[in-house]
Amino acid sequence: MKALKKAFLWIDSFFETFSMAALLAMILIVTTQVLTRKLFHFVLFWSEEVTLLLLVWFSFLGIAYGFREHLHLAIDSFTSKFPPKVNWVLDKTIYASTFAFGIYLILSGTEFTILMNESTLAATKLPNSVIYVVMPITGLLVCVYSFLQFIGIDTRRHRGIEEGEH
Repeated sequence: MKALKKAFLWIDSFFETFSMAALLAMILIVTTQVLTRKLFHFVLFWSEEVTLLLLVWFSFLGIAYGFREHLHLAIDSFTSKFPPKVNWVLDKTIYASTFAFGIYLILSGTEFTILMNESTLAATKLPNSVIYVVMPITGLLVCVYSFLQFIGIDTRRHRGIEEGEH
């Protein structure tokens, strides 16, 4: 069990680091693209395509990490008026619904990835499936997080100001 936890934490950290690197790469690519276009009237032929690819990956992995960190939308001012037992049932329903969403991402993402594998992106000539393969990865992460939350394990790795830490 400890080895499984360690492996998942490594995978989780890998994709979190990849997301941060993707954000940095997008900033650098777009900045370079704007500068070369304005100063030299030249555009790197691959810059928009790579930026779009990184944006898709960054966004989908952000969905998973939003669920991990409990950053999804909630109406606490409404549910705080309910008794604890009702909130417990609502929480379990939310975790089960989130798990179902993860399953949807896995199934649909796998279908899209397979479907788009035969076509290529125009500039980089990468298979189109490279854009869609993040969907099942995100779905798997969402399923793991929601399952762990369902059984009462706190998946948050970063504490924010909202918890009173400064």
